[in-house]
Amino acid sequence: MTNVCYDTEFLDDGHTIELISIGIVTDQARGEGYYAVNAECDFERIRDHDWLWVNVVPHLPTTKTDWTDPNHGRLVTRLDRRAACVKPKWVIANEVRDLILRRTVKPDLWAYFAAYDHVALAQLWGPMSDLPDGIPMYTHDLKQEMDRLGVRSDVVPKPENVHDALADARWNMAMLRHLKALS
Repeated sequence: MTNVCYDTEFLDDGHTIELISIGIVTDQARGEGYYAVNAECDFERIRDHDWLWVNVVPHLPTTKTDWTDPNHGRLVTRLDRRAACVKPKWVIANEVRDLILRRTVKPDLWAYFAAYDHVALAQLWGPMSDLPDGIPMYTHDLKQEMDRLGVRSDVVPKPENVHDALADARWNMAMLRHLKALS
């Protein structure tokens, strides 16, 4: 069994969950990880979302200018589509599939508050029925496991750049290792 810890950042409008970015680490990766930003995400909607603007946008590759948009009162910035990590969703889907299925043995998916992360992951391939063979149809929830074992989230220091998908995926792996050491 190979542990695969991941995190996604996404735009949730109550009707859809749109992937913004994904970070993945495996217990075989020795600190390396995968990070991608969805080139097809609606950056204008993300920019207009207060929580995403404050917590997620600062971690994305963006172009920044020195003038303020009078309609938003915010620094005008756009997704830097020339950055190597900014990729079409189909490319991300292929790379994630290859990472999970070709570099791991019997993947065991883990995420922190995993429900929406799993939907964002699964939707890389469309509906749940289109998940590639071998990719689990569920993700284990670190938060539920922490509650079950009575472990607080601060026993593993949070990264300085919380809501950076790769930093959060690395924290997830550190927490998973801590939890497994308790079992």
